[in-house]
Amino acid sequence: MELASFQGEQDSQTCEDTRMSEKAYFATGCFWGAERRFWKMAGVLATSVGYMGGARPSPSYEQVCTGVTGHAETVEVEFDPEIVGYQRLLEEFWVMHDPTSLNQQGGDIGTQYRSAIFTTSPAQMIEAINSKDIYEAELLKNGLDSICTEIQQAEGHTYWLAEEYHQKYLKKNPNGYDCHSSTGVAFPTLASELEK
Repeated sequence: MELASFQGEQDSQTCEDTRMSEKAYFATGCFWGAERRFWKMAGVLATSVGYMGGARPSPSYEQVCTGVTGHAETVEVEFDPEIVGYQRLLEEFWVMHDPTSLNQQGGDIGTQYRSAIFTTSPAQMIEAINSKDIYEAELLKNGLDSICTEIQQAEGHTYWLAEEYHQKYLKKNPNGYDCHSSTGVAFPTLASELEK
């Protein structure tokens, strides 16, 4: 009986933990640097890198690099919304890469390096679109181009986990490649917080 009781407590705890977390999917070009930016954020419980947004099932890195799969290099972020809100993740997403660059980030060129957000709920979709509008207005005010980031529902797009050597790549290789071009324009909320 004690074992069953303990198991029930474990199941209850697992359910509570699951309810407290949400997932988000972001494509910002090469996924190594993006994953590191997200894993360093307070409230982020777990990150992984993979492929999303294309048609080929179980793609390999080599296949994705050819551009024929249609997948983008993507970071899956599991987060506790009580500690870090989806809006804060979006603010980090917008400034960590150049969302005005179509299918390219710095020297990384191809559809696999496109800018994309895959939302997991209607609320995430609304926040993603609103944050895009806010950041785009700021970019245009600074003489930059319009945002070309794709914003789609995650539903219907399988997230394919990338090969193990890509996971936490920059933790394993601290001086590894981290190509993240940026516009240099702060997200307005971040800018106002920095001024305080």
